[in-house]
Amino acid sequence: MLDENDLGNAKQMTIIVTKGSLDWAYPPFILGTTAAAMDVDVTMFFTFYGLPLLKKDLNLKLTTLGNAAMEMPMMGTHIAMPNIVGALPGVDAAAAKMMKNLIKKKGVASIEELREAAIESEIKLIGCQMTLDLFEYERDEMIDEMEIGGAATYMAKALKSDINLFI
Repeated sequence: MLDENDLGNAKQMTIIVTKGSLDWAYPPFILGTTAAAMDVDVTMFFTFYGLPLLKKDLNLKLTTLGNAAMEMPMMGTHIAMPNIVGALPGVDAAAAKMMKNLIKKKGVASIEELREAAIESEIKLIGCQMTLDLFEYERDEMIDEMEIGGAATYMAKALKSDINLFI
């Protein structure tokens, strides 16, 4: 377990969140909430396909296409999904359902729970103004805790941060 002295000067962290699929939603929220629990000031900047993670109603999907490392525990072993299978209709929905069931079975927090933990931890959640405009999202579709900002807003925080992550 790290104590405060082990952190050195790492007191601020920014995370650029660019992906919003079920599997890619976990790393930024887990790293962000863990850092916040270690008393690090965290800012998460949601842009492009990461922005939907701040929508009030999440409908996270998962794709097997292009993910050669994806293996699911089944029948006492790990079964990889060949890329060709991912091209079949309904496979993505089935893979997402399987992953959500596995997450629940293993007691892993959902993205909704991790997002709520981020809010409770006072992580600054910034939605990219350009992305809101580009994809024609309405402000009322997004969670109330989302602040709106642009690249300059992110840069102002990143330039003061000890850790900057791009996920």
